[in-house]
Amino acid sequence: MNFNGLNSLWLYPIAALSVPAYAVNYFSVTDAQQALFPEAQKFIESPLSLSDEDKDRIKELAGVRQRQDQQPVWRVEAGGELIGWFIVDDVVGKHEYITYAVALSPQGKVLGMEIMSYRETHGDEVRQASWRQQFKGKDVQASFKLGDDIANISGATLSCRNLTDGMKRLLVIHNEYLSKSS
Repeated sequence: MNFNGLNSLWLYPIAALSVPAYAVNYFSVTDAQQALFPEAQKFIESPLSLSDEDKDRIKELAGVRQRQDQQPVWRVEAGGELIGWFIVDDVVGKHEYITYAVALSPQGKVLGMEIMSYRETHGDEVRQASWRQQFKGKDVQASFKLGDDIANISGATLSCRNLTDGMKRLLVIHNEYLSKSS
């Protein structure tokens, strides 16, 4: 009997276990808060609980579904006044989650974005300040067409698209839920 083919099969489980995991954490929540709101004196954790109806409404308005029932949100204050909202979110890159933070003004304009954790093996060019700056000043009324309004990065198309969709979704959340509690 010839077992040559079977003799090498024992290598497959070992090879599968030795594939390197790729994840880089760039910011903790506290670090991202300080980077996006250096003038803030207080971050008040205000998680937003979303019903199925809320999630359906977000999908209808943003064109992308809201996966989480709880959206991590912080009310940001300085001198006892609301100066903005800090939101942490996850989107899928190609296969893995990208965790990012967004700073919004009380009026719902994007003040900044930071990539907190990137788990994909490719496409981390979305961390470049020049790419992230494209969102600054945009609000829920802005167009978010990848390739027109937001530049695409070759080799990072899915990361670009999903972060762009995520930003639009967070602006809808602000407009529908946070702006009413300002």
